[in-house]
Amino acid sequence: MAAVPLGFDIDAPRWDQSTFAGRLRHFLNITDPRTALVPERELDRAREVVAGCRAGLVPPGSSREQLLYAKKLYDSAFHPDSGEKMNLIGRMSFQVPGGMALTGCMLQFYRTVPAVVFWQWVNQSFNAIVNYTNRNAASPISLAQIGVAYITATGTALATAVGLNLYTKRAPPLLARWVPFAAVAAANCVNIPMMRQQEIINGVTVTDEDNNELGRSRRAAVKGIAQVVVSRITMAAPGMIILPVIMERLEKFPFMQRIRVLHAPLQVLLCGGFLLFMVPAACALFPQRCSLALASLEPEVRDSIVAKHGDKVPYVYFNKGL
Repeated sequence: MAAVPLGFDIDAPRWDQSTFAGRLRHFLNITDPRTALVPERELDRAREVVAGCRAGLVPPGSSREQLLYAKKLYDSAFHPDSGEKMNLIGRMSFQVPGGMALTGCMLQFYRTVPAVVFWQWVNQSFNAIVNYTNRNAASPISLAQIGVAYITATGTALATAVGLNLYTKRAPPLLARWVPFAAVAAANCVNIPMMRQQEIINGVTVTDEDNNELGRSRRAAVKGIAQVVVSRITMAAPGMIILPVIMERLEKFPFMQRIRVLHAPLQVLLCGGFLLFMVPAACALFPQRCSLALASLEPEVRDSIVAKHGDKVPYVYFNKGL
């Protein structure tokens, strides 16, 4: 083994995480869908490189670029709290291939109730896996709570989609095309808080600027989860709002009417184009290491911190999840 290159810190952000542009570049890097195709053994090797680098040792001849690539693979596949390998479907790097297929199908097959029910169920099953995978791992959740969260979110999505689908039967065709987005947005408002309910009940670990633990805060959990809900809705919005307008106009052309069988694949590909940018952009809306003013914490948590540290901790920090 060789020593880490002088001045190199594997955990130091490559880009300024206090700016949207810096966070966007960061998430463009770790949500790269190509990393979802990397073999498991290469991911495990990347984890070993990162662990060794943190200990001050790297494989002989390792370049800075190789170390940064190992960190990219590590960040794309391993949970930032627990360090455990995330399941493939739940990784943000899988959001483009997984999301484009589901979104495209929801937008294409929206006319009949059975189709709406099926694709909303599949989408909420996918979302449940993503939400569980990207939770704050310091707050465990039981199988019973996972089941309740899944059933509640799926029920909300189906009720919204089927209800609006029936309501818009006589409305302009474009309104009916927007029903899937309304269902997805409503379900996100339920699915994410329910899947991460333990964080709201017990709070999340908050730290000072140097990552020293200070306690647990429910208000921090609420802020983090609210930001994730906004991010997820933003992630889906452009494709599910703009694409129906595009398809509504395209389908009026004679050549499009002759190739109806290709409408679904076309929508899937176009959704992929939207998600390729929107996944990192939505993740970058808020810092992953979220902050909260000391004055905004619960009185008992704030008093405990002040008793130990005085006025030296104006802000606390925590992982909001993705």
